[in-house]
Amino acid sequence: MRLVSTQAVTEGDILAKTIHNDSGQVLLQEGISLSSRMIGRLHELGISFIYIKDDRTADIEIEEAIQRETKQNAIKTIKREFRVVSEKSTLNKAFNSPQMNKHFSKVIDEILNDLNSHQQALSILSDVITYDNYVFTHSLNVTVYTLRLALELNYNEKQLKEIGLGAILHDVGKMMIPLEILNKPGKLTDEEFSMIKAHASEGFEYLRKQHDVPLLAAHCAFQHHERLDGSGYPRGIQHNEIHEYAKVIAIADVFDAITSQRVYRHAMLPNEALELLYAGAGTQFDQSLVEAFRSVVALYPEGLSVTLSDGREGIVVKQNQSLTTHPIVRIIRENGCDLQDCYDLDLAQQLDVTIVKIESILANTV
Repeated sequence: MRLVSTQAVTEGDILAKTIHNDSGQVLLQEGISLSSRMIGRLHELGISFIYIKDDRTADIEIEEAIQRETKQNAIKTIKREFRVVSEKSTLNKAFNSPQMNKHFSKVIDEILNDLNSHQQALSILSDVITYDNYVFTHSLNVTVYTLRLALELNYNEKQLKEIGLGAILHDVGKMMIPLEILNKPGKLTDEEFSMIKAHASEGFEYLRKQHDVPLLAAHCAFQHHERLDGSGYPRGIQHNEIHEYAKVIAIADVFDAITSQRVYRHAMLPNEALELLYAGAGTQFDQSLVEAFRSVVALYPEGLSVTLSDGREGIVVKQNQSLTTHPIVRIIRENGCDLQDCYDLDLAQQLDVTIVKIESILANTV
């Protein structure tokens, strides 16, 4: 199978991986021939990338780090808890949610169980699921990235539970913001942008009043937009004033935000998103954390078409866990000619050869 942008899909392409909604219902079944109407629907649903059948890479198997049942349970819990927050805030009612910690702790345990049994680099691009609310899926994705990075940092069980809860609740303050502003396709006014920025403070104020939610989780919501150089918000604090959990969540938050399709911009690919994080390493983001994050995410997901520094063209077929920048690539074109006999090249064994370009039509969508 080959990973392609939905902008690059053509009528007649065969879907290689079933597309579900966040309740587990099948929207498009694997094996179906895509019509122009179906392709248009993919665009409407905000799906950036899909897998299509390709005989040269029919043997690619996509291992999902988080099981479908785990995702469905997590989204169900996030929806339920966050919607209560939204409804109560609309009515200007202060309230406690005594079961919130218990419910989310179960979700965190299930995610950790999946991550501990999956040693491959994370590629959430492989999760071809459509969601009905960006905040819900973003909260789940940030939690997955955060916990995977925390495992890489050798956090103990207590720390994993703490940072996991902080990650899943980091954007709860957005439930106090009208949807028409959160999902506005055009440029925000200064007033609207101020309302968006207020979600960090709003989330903190809500969480610190929840009797069963640790204050540390509230501070994760408060600080996840702070930056080392003081350029963040809401308080403009710097370096050691920012809790390490918030520094970790900030990286996961930015990475997921820019690799997700939004109404106002196309999704970036993981390698481009990491370049953006590196551009801010040492100034906005903790450099050691960015470097650790690089080792746990798949920068070039399986199925992605790439061009190598020596001109050969191929498709990524497998990750190298020890060196995520150098996956295994199936070479399909050499010296400008299609190959009858494709072969696999392990870039970790040939460090003088690197990926210099992704399929151009993919690059044009970001």
